[in-house]
Amino acid sequence: MAPKKAKRRGAAAEGGSSNVFSMFEQSQIQEYNSGFPITDQNRDGIISKDDLRDVLASMGQLNVKNEELEAMVKEASGPINFTVFLTMFGEKLKGADPEDVIVSAFKVLDPDATGFIKKDFLQELLTTQCDRFSAEEMKNLWAAFPPDVAGNVNYKQICYVITHGEEKEE
Repeated sequence: MAPKKAKRRGAAAEGGSSNVFSMFEQSQIQEYNSGFPITDQNRDGIISKDDLRDVLASMGQLNVKNEELEAMVKEASGPINFTVFLTMFGEKLKGADPEDVIVSAFKVLDPDATGFIKKDFLQELLTTQCDRFSAEEMKNLWAAFPPDVAGNVNYKQICYVITHGEEKEE
């Protein structure tokens, strides 16, 4: 029995543990599974530097340096198949607070409990407090979460994307 334990520990250390699926709800795994082929542009089951270049280009980022792409690929312990892809997301999200905690933090800024906060107010906070957002980061935020015609931002949608990685179907 001891050799099995040692073998298992070795697999986990390499990032190949099947426990990665227990880190997510089934719906989250399905979301990532539907996103994997978008990233795996050549559909060979492995995300490569060329796949990343192509998907970034499709999102308008055309001048990504080879060094940046290599650094992204090197974040994985080996070839990036779906299990490694999921593991990497799990590791990135591990430090994120649960959705209800993030929503509660936003609720402090929403005394009327509308689920919205004013764009100008949020922008002022994000550009003047703590880890300040740059103009480019604010531009990206508003592109991803445009305010409504009254200038309100749906913070619950932002919280969902932070914790689940994709917008909720309405």
